[in-house]
Amino acid sequence: MATSAMQFAPISKAALWTGRVMSALPVLLVLFGSVVKLMRVPSVVEAFTRTGLPERLILPVGTIELLCCVLYVIPQTAVLGAILMTGLLGGATITTLRIGDPTYPMPVILGMLAWGGLFMRDPLLRELIPLRKKI
Repeated sequence: MATSAMQFAPISKAALWTGRVMSALPVLLVLFGSVVKLMRVPSVVEAFTRTGLPERLILPVGTIELLCCVLYVIPQTAVLGAILMTGLLGGATITTLRIGDPTYPMPVILGMLAWGGLFMRDPLLRELIPLRKKI
């Protein structure tokens, strides 16, 4: 059955706006990280190399971050964007853990906000992953 013909429970305005706000934080922070990498801000270059990654990877990582954000904010590709952002944030988590950076919970929290926000605003995802079984 085509998704356009499927009937979903409506999402309340409160749930929709909660989802938008939850989604905004990871998008804004990852987008900011992308922009400063693409601009090659000296402090970011220094912090990037401190993680043990070669400087030549700054532009590819910034581009990947930008792509994840773009895919996540487009409703038709939001789930793909969330999946890719999960991989990106997983890499950030392990990198910060590896170097002993105390900010390691931040990418985990951002990933939870990204998926939670998408769950709150996407009726198809709510059908796919229900919080409780229908009787």
